[in-house]
Amino acid sequence: MKGEWLKNGAIQALLLLNGFVMLYPLFVMVISAFKSNAEIFTSPFALPAGFDLTNAARVWNETSFVLYLGNSVIVTTASVAAILVCATMAAYAIARYPFRLSGAVFLFFLSGLMVPLKLAVIPLFIQLDGLGLIDTRAGLVLVYVAMGLPSAVFILTGFLRTLPGELEEAARIEGASELRIMLSVMLPLARPAMVIAAIQNAVPIWNDFFFPLVFITSDRLKTLPQGLSVFMGEYNTDWGVLFAGLTLAALPIMLVYIALSRQFIAGLTQGAIK
Repeated sequence: MKGEWLKNGAIQALLLLNGFVMLYPLFVMVISAFKSNAEIFTSPFALPAGFDLTNAARVWNETSFVLYLGNSVIVTTASVAAILVCATMAAYAIARYPFRLSGAVFLFFLSGLMVPLKLAVIPLFIQLDGLGLIDTRAGLVLVYVAMGLPSAVFILTGFLRTLPGELEEAARIEGASELRIMLSVMLPLARPAMVIAAIQNAVPIWNDFFFPLVFITSDRLKTLPQGLSVFMGEYNTDWGVLFAGLTLAALPIMLVYIALSRQFIAGLTQGAIK
C-alpha cells in the first residue's frame, strides 16, 4: 500500500514538473506582452506593473498582423480540411474493404512518417515552380496535405478497424448505399479520431516557419510565424510588441484546442481501451 502511494506520488510529481516546464515559458510570454522594453529587461520574470494593452493595440493597428492572421487561418483551415477528407477516404478503404494490396497501400502511407518532408524541399521547390505554385497559398496547402496525410491515415485506419462490422451489415440490410453507410454510420463514430488527426496536424501547420519561408516570397501572403519575424529589427527590437504578437498568434489555436478538448480526450481514451 505504501509502495503504491509512493509510486503514485512520484508520477504526480513528474507530471507537475512537466506541466511547469511546458507552461512557464507561455506564462512569461503572456506577462511580457503587457510590459515595456525597460520593464522586460529590468524584471523579465515578474508580473507587469499594470495590464496595459498598448502593445496589443500597436500590433493590431500598426503592423500587418491582421493580414498574417488571415493567411494563417486560410492555409491551416484549407490544409486540415483537405487532410481529413483525403485521409478519411483512404483509411476507410483500407480498414473496411480489405483487398490484396491493402497492406502495401497502408505501408506506403506509413512510409511518409519515416521520411521528413524537409529533406525533399529542393525537389518540392522545383516541382511547385514548374506548376506555377510558388508564392501561392495553394502550393503551401498542397505541401501541408502531403505532410499530414500519413499520420492522419495511420490514426483513422487504426480507429476504423476497431468498429464492429455488424453496423455495416445492419445498414446494408436496411438498403443503405455504401456512401450512406460511410457518412451516416461509420464516420460519426470515428469523430474522436478525426479530431485527434485534425489537432495533430493543425498545430504544426499553424506554427510552421520553414515551408512559408521557402515557398512564400511576397509580404501579402506571409503566415503568422513568418510575418512575426519582421517585428525583430536588425539593430533594435520592440520586445513588448513582439511578445504581444506571439500571444495573439497563440490564442486562436489554443481556443480551438479548448473547444475540441473533450473530443480529443475521448478519442485518446477510446483508443487506449480498445
